Amino acid sequence: MLDIAPELHRWAEEGREFAVATVVAVGGSAPRGPGAALAVDGAGTAIGSVSGGCVEAAVYDLCVRALHGPGGGETVVERFGYSDEDAFAVGLTCGGVIDIMVTPVRADGRARTVVRSALSAAVRGEPTALARVVRGPAELLGRALLVRSDGSYEGGLGELDRAAAAEARALLDAGRTGTVELSADGSHCPGGLTLLVESSLPPPRMIVFGAIDFAAALVRAGKFLGYHVTVCDARPVFATRARFPEADDIVVDWPHRYLRGTATDPRTVLCVLTHDAKFDVPLLKEALRMPVAFVGAMGSRRTHADRERRLREVGLTARELARLRSPIGLDLGARTPEETALSIAAEIVAARRGGTGVPLTGSGTPIHRDGGEESAVAAA
Repeated sequence: MLDIAPELHRWAEEGREFAVATVVAVGGSAPRGPGAALAVDGAGTAIGSVSGGCVEAAVYDLCVRALHGPGGGETVVERFGYSDEDAFAVGLTCGGVIDIMVTPVRADGRARTVVRSALSAAVRGEPTALARVVRGPAELLGRALLVRSDGSYEGGLGELDRAAAAEARALLDAGRTGTVELSADGSHCPGGLTLLVESSLPPPRMIVFGAIDFAAALVRAGKFLGYHVTVCDARPVFATRARFPEADDIVVDWPHRYLRGTATDPRTVLCVLTHDAKFDVPLLKEALRMPVAFVGAMGSRRTHADRERRLREVGLTARELARLRSPIGLDLGARTPEETALSIAAEIVAARRGGTGVPLTGSGTPIHRDGGEESAVAAA
């Protein structure tokens, strides 16, 4: 649900009634993971997606029924899977199975206050976890608990509140969306209650060093991927809003000094496009010792070899140097700034999700991977 928070928040502020369908579990090759959502308001307007198109129509009908149909008003969980007997039957033609929970959010409904608070927090960029019961007693199905980063919570599952809040806080701290099991007495035990915990964090940062034409294209790619993008360059004539209108921040400072003083975390991506030793070496000396997700640097192979030599001379170890992705980007044969930005963005996605970067045709590698982002962060 939180993946479509801006639109849903607007609906809630306008007083609309709506139903939300959320992916709560997947099996096999499902196109979207837990937390993906589709919502339908009282007028039939739809936003979001749960399957990339495979079962959207059927899920839409479930949402309409939850708002207007006989027996509506209750939370339901439905399973959709592949049918090889009828290629046009409702199902996932990619061969996967997904469980989808449909919850009506009415003007006078119990869930509305918690959902509205969660949407508001997500839109404001506050770290937020929304825990909802997706399996358990009928009277608890769909019940929601909003958990904040300080451990406080809103909503309620009765005597399970404290245990549910602790589990949700753990997933929020890790920046993950997933399910947890609770028993009736609140202990961590399969067979009792299943919660879907959706975590919403501020966008991860992409910091682009070097205000060059390639950087302008990379800023656009970074925004498209959902990053908060900062451009940093020591030269004020180049680091301007006119040259980078889509950047969130533009900083005029020596790159290594700015990096040393700015906030980063294990999701942060650092792209060094200056390919100038007086900027690169002090910057990369800082960057390769920080717990960030990705450090890449532009330049030819000759530039890279010289850069590595200089970095060894200033004390970087072989292990630290092994984190450097240089020359940055996947081999796409890129020439233009836009093609180069695509190449860099592709490598960032592959590193984030645990991809190989090889063509899917004939490779036999999984199309969808679980835990790729966490693996990349842990490795960093």
